[in-house]
Parts: sequence; C-alpha cells; structure tokens
Amino acid sequence: MNKPHPQSLRYDPRELTDEELVQRAREELFHVTRAYEELMRRYQRTLFNVCARYLGNDRDADDVCQEIMLKVLYGLKNFEGKSKFKTWLYSITYNECITQYRKERRKRRLIDALSLDPQEEASEDKTPKIEERGGLDRWLAHVNPIDREILVLRFVAELEFQEIADIMHMGLSATKMRYKRALDRLREKFGTGAED
Repeated sequence: MNKPHPQSLRYDPRELTDEELVQRAREELFHVTRAYEELMRRYQRTLFNVCARYLGNDRDADDVCQEIMLKVLYGLKNFEGKSKFKTWLYSITYNECITQYRKERRKRRLIDALSLDPQEEASEDKTPKIEERGGLDRWLAHVNPIDREILVLRFVAELEFQEIADIMHMGLSATKMRYKRALDRLREKFGTGAED
C-alpha cells in the first residue's frame, strides 16, 4: 500500500493557490484529502448560492452540491488544467444544475398533468416589486434557464464573460448579447436599473 510521503503532509492548504491545491490533490487523493477539502471550502458557499439561485430551492441545491463535490473528488485526477479550476468547477456545476432542472421540470409536468386544478400555479402570476421578495432570486424567476445561468454565473459566481462562455459552450459575443438582453428585459419588466 502506498503511503503519502510525510513531507507532503507538511503544508498549510490555506496558503496555497487553487492551482497548487489541485496539484496536491491530484498527488494525494484518495489517501489524503486536505487539498481537496480546502478547494471545496473555498467555493462551498458560492457553489451553493449558484445552485440555489439556478434551481430555486435549497433542498435541490444541497443535493446538487453533494453531486458536484463527488464529481470533483473523482474528476481531479483527470483535470488537465487547460482552464482555471474555478472555471472547471462551475462547468461541472452548470451541467449538474441543468440535469437537476430537467428532472424537476419533468416531475412538475407530471404533477400538473395529474393535478385537479392545473391553473392553480398559473394564478400566482402577479408581479411584485423586486425589493419585496428575494432581490436577484425574484428577477431570475422571470428569465429563461440559459439567461438565468448567465446572470447567476456573472453576479453570484462573479465569473468573467469569457469564463461563462467557456462553461456554457457559447461564443463570447453571444454570451454578452444574451446577458445584455436579459438585463434589458428585466429592466423593462421591473422598471428599475440593474448593474452591468
């Protein structure tokens, strides 16, 4: 059985960059998880916020975050470093959120089909002011899933447009255009200025 070299344990993961942690994790996993745990600690809150805003509820966000952390754990050995760790992580996050969103949408369609009053959900179509409930969450309920993900990655994950374009497999100009149009639609709908 291969034991990690004692010197490899003599480091403070909080002092290392993401890239250094990735390298350590690739060398140490699965015997030692210190580097991996530090990477997850750094991104845990933002990861959860991205998932919660995209999926619309904390329970699903929790489940998806667990899936993401497992995918990162098992995927780090194969991570080639062609992009930043952060970009790779949010790419996984995006894909997992899309998968969960589709599952939930199928479930909702089934529930609606079996429901005695399918208009029940539609009657909740009044438009409260953004400030009344949820800020960004309220806005996100009024845009399509792709635009929602662009806004979440920009505002919550604070990614650059090129990183968002890479994650979503879109061109840079298409990403910027969708972002601008989504903001314009929200400004129009809510009659307020959103930050660019």
